Amino acid sequence: MKLQDLDVIVTAPPAPGWGGRYWILVKVTTDTGIVGWGECYASSVGPEAMRAVIADVFERHMQGQNPEDIELMFRRVYSSGFTQRPDLTVMGAFSGLEIACWDILGKDRDRPVYALIGGRMNDRVRAYTYLYPLPHHDITAFWTSPEMAAESALDCVARGYTAIKFDPAGPYTLRGGHMPAMTDISQSVAFCKAIREAVGDKADLLFGTHGQFTTAGAIRLGQAIAPYGPLWYEEPIPPDAVEQMAAVARSVGIPIATGERLTTKAEFAPVLRSGAAAILQPALGRAGGIWETKKIAAMAEVYNAQVAPHLYAGPVEWAANIHLAVSIPNILMCECIDTPFHDQLIKGGIRVNDGFIEAPTAPGLGIDVDEALARAHPYSASDLHLQMQEAPCDYANGNAFQGGAPVDQKGT
Repeated sequence: MKLQDLDVIVTAPPAPGWGGRYWILVKVTTDTGIVGWGECYASSVGPEAMRAVIADVFERHMQGQNPEDIELMFRRVYSSGFTQRPDLTVMGAFSGLEIACWDILGKDRDRPVYALIGGRMNDRVRAYTYLYPLPHHDITAFWTSPEMAAESALDCVARGYTAIKFDPAGPYTLRGGHMPAMTDISQSVAFCKAIREAVGDKADLLFGTHGQFTTAGAIRLGQAIAPYGPLWYEEPIPPDAVEQMAAVARSVGIPIATGERLTTKAEFAPVLRSGAAAILQPALGRAGGIWETKKIAAMAEVYNAQVAPHLYAGPVEWAANIHLAVSIPNILMCECIDTPFHDQLIKGGIRVNDGFIEAPTAPGLGIDVDEALARAHPYSASDLHLQMQEAPCDYANGNAFQGGAPVDQKGT
């Protein structure tokens, strides 16, 4: 059996588009006719440029190869161009293609992917979700309203979730780390207080940031929210400042989580060695795929750290996350995006039930991708999957962060 054909589908979820502006799906077919699906979480170049990168990686390093040869293909890509170091875009391309290889192997052997990478360690996986606006909420006002966040949190708990993530401390700017405005600190405290009072001890609070603070600023904010007992403080400073993130970890008394913007074990190893994070958040469509992330999880075991796969993408990457999670002992939980489009795209193959995901039993990734639906929602705009804000933090008028792919007031 050899890898033969590749098709790349860029699909745009309907507004408000939780999961980013578009998802890059790859369909790989073998010479025996088996089809495997993967998803590339690569957003530093536009989707048309990414098509070319994915095609080049496939044709140069994978086409004609047995899909079993994951390690060989990874080493080819990792070493490409005489580099032997992580390349975010190239590794994002390979990650999705690698996921497709595992889908093929599982289908060929009539076994779920986790059965091929160590077997079933966990019968079910704990799920968590971001807080999203409820149907009656004003979608613009939601992001600065502790009261609406508390309502959304109660709704999540009612649906069985035992962990909820929120993100009130923006903005994220291309200028790098900044000192948070006092209004951002006050708003973050208000969110933590309102949500904690609403859910009590029924759910863990996951405080989201995306590397936007200086070390001193992250410590100030972390100490302010610490009384509300967040389970984690997510990537409070830029992800490449590993020693400084360790300094934050030592100062705030909240477990640090990081990893959605890292790729391969080469970038995760320093995080573990320095004690910068107790929780790793690899995105399997970027980190190197299923096998490489399995290695990252094994490294984390040695440092008594846990894994919580990141998801701000489509349901194919989510499926890969679940198979990894089922197979490892140090899984904490998996991020989930529970929208009708996510569900329809994989025809209900994987679902959150009462706050948990059962181990899939169908072969491969355990999903049936609705290819017609994916093609019926092409992406035609010019924005990236997620984008950083150019304007600096507003210390005079406050900040209203709406995510890296914000919608307008009409929800479009």
